[in-house]
Amino acid sequence: MPIFKYKAKNNITGKTKSELTVGINEADVVKRLSRQNFSVLAIADKTDSLEAKINLFLNSIKVKDLVIFSRQFSVMIAANVPVVESLLILIDQTNNFSLKKMIADIAFEVDSGALLSDAFAKRPKIFSEFFVNIIKSGETSGKLDEVLTYLADETEKSYDMASKIKGAMIYPAFILVGLLAVAVILMVYVIPNLTSMLTETGMQLPLATRIIIAISNFLQNYLILLILTLVGLIIAVRYYLRTEVGRYQLDTFKLKMPIFGRLFKYIYLVRFSRTLSTLLKGGVTITRALEITANVVGNVVYRDLILATLESINDGNPLSTVMEASNDVPKMVPQMLSVGERTGRIDSVLDKITDFYGRESSAMLANLSTLMEPIIMVIMGVGVGIMVAAILMPMYNMANQF
Repeated sequence: MPIFKYKAKNNITGKTKSELTVGINEADVVKRLSRQNFSVLAIADKTDSLEAKINLFLNSIKVKDLVIFSRQFSVMIAANVPVVESLLILIDQTNNFSLKKMIADIAFEVDSGALLSDAFAKRPKIFSEFFVNIIKSGETSGKLDEVLTYLADETEKSYDMASKIKGAMIYPAFILVGLLAVAVILMVYVIPNLTSMLTETGMQLPLATRIIIAISNFLQNYLILLILTLVGLIIAVRYYLRTEVGRYQLDTFKLKMPIFGRLFKYIYLVRFSRTLSTLLKGGVTITRALEITANVVGNVVYRDLILATLESINDGNPLSTVMEASNDVPKMVPQMLSVGERTGRIDSVLDKITDFYGRESSAMLANLSTLMEPIIMVIMGVGVGIMVAAILMPMYNMANQF
C-alpha cells in the first residue's frame, strides 16, 4: 500500500503536524485525518523515498506491538466491526510505522478477497505458524471473535513470561559487565603504578601478585587484539549455534545447567502446554497441533520429543507414551496427560499444567532475582579481596624488611 507524507492542522488546537502514513490513495488519507479533526495542508506520495525506507527499517515490529495489535483487533471483531474496517481503524491506532504499513497491506489483501489467515501467513517473520493456524481455525468455525480474544490473552501471557525472564537477567548482566569494565581499567591504568615499585625491589613476589602483574602486562600490550579476538569468537559462536548441531548442544546445555536448568524446563513446558491447549481449543487436530507446537516450543530437545510423540500417536499409542520415558519431562506431565486422554479433557489438563508450571517458573524467577544480589556481592568481594591481597601482601613483607 502507498506511503504518504502529509502536513495537517488540528481544527481544535490549531497545531500542525507532519508525518508519514499509509493509505489506499490521497483521498483515503485525507478522509481518515478529517475524522480526527485535522485539515490536510499538503500531501505527497513517498512510497519509494529514502525517508520511508529508513522509517520501515528503524521501526521493527516487536512482540509487544503484536500483543497490543491482537488485543485491539479482538475487541473490534467482538464488537461486530467488519474485519477490513477494523484493520483500517487500527492503522491510525498504532505508533509503529512498520506495523502501520503491515496492517494496511493486510487490509488491502483481505478487501481484495484473501482470507485473513492467508494474509498473515505471507508474513512468517511476524506471525508464527501457531498464530496463523489459530486464526484459520476461527475462520473455519465462524468464531473469529472468540479465537482472537483467546489468542490475545495467550500472546499477552507469553509476552509477560518473556518480560519476567528478561527482567530477572538484566540486573546480574549489568553488574557483571560493570565489574568487567572496572577490572580492565584497574589492570590497565591502576595496577601498573602500584606494582612497579614491587618489581623494582627484586624481591620474591607471591604467586597471586605475579599472576596479577602478568594479566596487567598482557592487557596493556594486547587489549585491542583481545577485544578483536573476543568479537571474532562471538561471531563464530553465533554462527555455530545457528547450525543444527550447535543448537542441539546449546539447548541440551540449558536443560543441564544447575538451578537454571529446571527453570528452562518449566518455561518450555509452559510453552508446550499453552500452545497445544490453544490449538486444540481452536479446533486444530492433535497431529497438526503437535507439528506446530514442536516449532513453537523453542528448544530442539523438546522439539524432537514432541515430534517423537507425534510419530507414536500415528502408530496408535497414547499421547503420554514417549514423555513417560523421557528424563526431560517431569513425571507429573505424562500422568496428567494420560488422565486427560481417558476423560477426553486433554485441553483442560493442559491448562492445569500451564498454570502449575507457570506459577513454579514465576516463583523461581522471583527467588533467583533475590538470590542474585548476595551472590554478586560475594563474587565482588572475592575478586576485590584477591586483588587487594596480591598488592598489599608484598608491600607488607617489604615493610617488615626495614
